[in-house]
Amino acid sequence: MSIRVTNQADVIPLRPLPTAASPALPREPLWRDLVGEVLRRERQAQGRTLKDVAEAARISMPYLSEVERGLKEASSEVLAAAAQALGLRLADVLALAGERLVSLTAARSRSMGSVGAMHPSGPTGGVLLAA
Repeated sequence: MSIRVTNQADVIPLRPLPTAASPALPREPLWRDLVGEVLRRERQAQGRTLKDVAEAARISMPYLSEVERGLKEASSEVLAAAAQALGLRLADVLALAGERLVSLTAARSRSMGSVGAMHPSGPTGGVLLAA
């Protein structure tokens, strides 16, 4: 008697693939992308280099670059250090990222139209972000 083992498993995609019935929607924003955008935008607004901010925050320049590009999920300690190096509080960075999340979510809901739209008054209730 032989036992046949296959390497097949059901895979549940994190983001369902678009079908003809449901066209592709804008991608759900990820927190690491939003925080990275805030850090990069603030650094550039101050006219500072990655090297300057990374040294002030005592983190490596390549790591800060990856955080800014949303490739790394930084710890709260790293985010606080980067924020402080930019003259911000961690709460400031998180509030700015939260504002961006709200605006992107609203734009995503508008683009979804009436088909499966996710509104704050929907079944899961609203989300309140406060700083």
